Amino acid sequence: MAKRGKQPREKKLGFISQEIGREINTIGSKANDAEIQKHVILMKDELEKIKEQSLNVL
Repeated sequence: MAKRGKQPREKKLGFISQEIGREINTIGSKANDAEIQKHVILMKDELEKIKEQSLNVL
């Protein structure tokens, strides 16, 4: 069966995860603290996990 275009829920989750990624990047670019940078990296890793899981659910 051929995959159809993205469903509204998939588009919405994609948009939300993209916006979260932008916010994480903003925090990282403005942080002048090594500890915050470590948290930014962890947040990016967790966001990727969320993206993968949302693709599996939808």
